[in-house]
Amino acid sequence: MPSVVASGRKRPVNLTLSEDLVAQARSYTDNLSATMESLLEEYVARQQQERMDRQQLADACAADWNALHEAIGSFADEHSTL
Repeated sequence: MPSVVASGRKRPVNLTLSEDLVAQARSYTDNLSATMESLLEEYVARQQQERMDRQQLADACAADWNALHEAIGSFADEHSTL
């Protein structure tokens, strides 16, 4: 997966979260900010990987289509009225 840069300057942000969910999360961690940052890093890395995967698939599809066009020409060539 591509790396996500978590280092750098930190700043406070406002989030609106369910009170119940925050209370439950606090029972599992003493540092909610670090936990949220870690989860957000994982989410961003996963999204970046999915975007790269989609781009690679699109690139492969375009390469295959171009190879087919090079090999046999355009399907429209047989039906051109020009």
